[in-house]
Amino acid sequence: MNEARRSLDDGRWRQVAAGAGLLAPDGSVASTIFAEMSALATRTGAINLGQGFPDVDGPEHIKEAAVAAIRAGDNQYPPGAGRRELCLAVAQHQDRHYGLSVDPETEVLVTAGATEALAATLLALAGPGDEVVTLEPYYDAYAALVALSGATHRTVPLRPTPTGFRVDPVDVRAAVGPRTRVILVNSPHNPTGTVLSRDELSVLAAAAQEHDALVVTDEVYEHLTYDGAEHVPMATLPGMAERTLTISSAGKSLSFTGWKVGWLHGPAELVVAVRTVKQYLTYVTAAPFQPAVAVALADEDGRTGEYFTDLAGSLARRRDLLCAGLEAAGLAPVTPRGTYFVVADGAALGYDDGVELCRELPDLAGVVAIPVSAFCAPAGQGAGALRSYVRFTFVKSEDVLTEAAGRLARLRR
Repeated sequence: MNEARRSLDDGRWRQVAAGAGLLAPDGSVASTIFAEMSALATRTGAINLGQGFPDVDGPEHIKEAAVAAIRAGDNQYPPGAGRRELCLAVAQHQDRHYGLSVDPETEVLVTAGATEALAATLLALAGPGDEVVTLEPYYDAYAALVALSGATHRTVPLRPTPTGFRVDPVDVRAAVGPRTRVILVNSPHNPTGTVLSRDELSVLAAAAQEHDALVVTDEVYEHLTYDGAEHVPMATLPGMAERTLTISSAGKSLSFTGWKVGWLHGPAELVVAVRTVKQYLTYVTAAPFQPAVAVALADEDGRTGEYFTDLAGSLARRRDLLCAGLEAAGLAPVTPRGTYFVVADGAALGYDDGVELCRELPDLAGVVAIPVSAFCAPAGQGAGALRSYVRFTFVKSEDVLTEAAGRLARLRR
């Protein structure tokens, strides 16, 4: 027992977990700011605009397709790469929307949500001695997954400008170099709501080509864009399809976050590498939900297409409602053009620390948010430049957001 305990104490897992901020100083599992804010919401009765999940389900016909699959006995292990009809639907979706030619037999892999796709990809493609470059701020799982791979995490800061958060080519050239193995791009971007322009993506693509790096794109918010913003997949840029793995999921676009049905596609040899790792993670996933998601993607000329359009329009209205409430409260929101998050600068209210503001908001205004510093490396450029920013979600009902806006108005008093 003592020898086993010693091996755990000295194990690499501890170094990895500590480096990713997953352990508390006493060696216990570190509590995240997300858990802290959710507990605050529960304790104070505050409206939780910190966590990004819908408060309503997706389309009924897709739920009924899942029920039909369960009743038909589709409850055992599906094929390792995913149900053929879903792989085909993903390939057709990419062709229909972006003109990408994808082989459903060899170039698509179904995963347990986008997060598993990211995990399996980084574990397969990056390791000690490699560098993985992400934008900063970043989806919080990125840092942990890079640490688990053994690679070094480097970042390109998204800088606040009068037109939103933008990528500076100088920052890209500083971050991407000969040790860069993967450039991980997230657009539409969580947490800022930025939709990267074709020019910004081209800068990242050129850096990848110059240093022979692979590109992994997290496009889970691909259908949630506003004000005419165009989502441009990296794989559609010249010379990029052969070095890009594209990741998406049904969770955000279809409002079924709990189903955990994701997918990736890209060159067959890269998909094989990722599948080799993925089979030892979840092995397979969500047997009856895969055919239901296939039904959804194959129905984009019908009810699913209407749902995408209606959801984006509804979210744009809810975004505007929340942004107006934030402005009325004295905060300075940066209007997002994608996702279902908005960030706001608390400095306008005299808060130079977003963590402090978020911890006081439940008592001050009965609302919970997340500090943007939670999405930044502790010593990174983003943690300093965005220290006063906080993130809210608007993927809640209009009644909830109206109530939240009214509560936030207390900050002005």
